Amino acid sequence: MDIDAWVWWLVGAAALGIPLVITAMPEFGMFAVGAVAAAVVAGLGLGAVSQVLVFVVVSVALVAVVRPIANRHSRQRPGLTTGIDALKGRQAVVLERVDGSGGRIKLAGEIWSARSLDSDRAYEPGQEVDVVDIEGATAIVL
Repeated sequence: MDIDAWVWWLVGAAALGIPLVITAMPEFGMFAVGAVAAAVVAGLGLGAVSQVLVFVVVSVALVAVVRPIANRHSRQRPGLTTGIDALKGRQAVVLERVDGSGGRIKLAGEIWSARSLDSDRAYEPGQEVDVVDIEGATAIVL
């Protein structure tokens, strides 16, 4: 019983999918797509040289094009911050004296408990402060 070449290419693609899932390395997925392209070429009846050439060209093209794009996107921070992360770095106005033990500020239209980052420093009502962190329901200001 002779198995057609396209079946072997599909088996190879499935075999390349296993390390893709286990290691989460997208390169294995790109090689699997190359194997599927070679299976299509084999199904069309082209020879072994054409099949290997299509596998190599498709795999290398995907690695050369997709990998740099994926790396660039993985290094970017999300453009939209929400929740307490969106409040960090914003300015607030002191409503009640803020020192190392506490106080009140107006942040993003809401009244927040606040504490000075530097316990020796105090901020008087009307001063603007920068929010450096949020711990629970308390803004840490500087």
